[in-house]
Amino acid sequence: MSADPRLTSAMLVGALRRRVAAAGGFATILAKGDEISGVILVQILEKGRETGLFERVPNFVGGYALMRCGPSAEEGPEALDQYIARRRRSDPDLWLIELDVPEGERFAAETIC
Repeated sequence: MSADPRLTSAMLVGALRRRVAAAGGFATILAKGDEISGVILVQILEKGRETGLFERVPNFVGGYALMRCGPSAEEGPEALDQYIARRRRSDPDLWLIELDVPEGERFAAETIC
């Protein structure tokens, strides 16, 4: 029995960057992770204001979902930076992508989940 083929983390991140750019938004890779199966964190901003940090996680039906993680935007950028630094120390293969686009959470969910 073989596993179903799936897109690599690098392919998903590339597709997300292209979709956001096509919509007039901005997407950048802040930390490049494992090309094949690195965990993907998406930092979402709208007009430069932090709206949340999300992680691509497996769901219960064999697919993926986008789950909010880390500190809230109200806790400030220092708390977010500390959280990301801890995550990167424990998982150096982690991807961190920043999106600045209206409805960034929707873009991420539609593309990487």
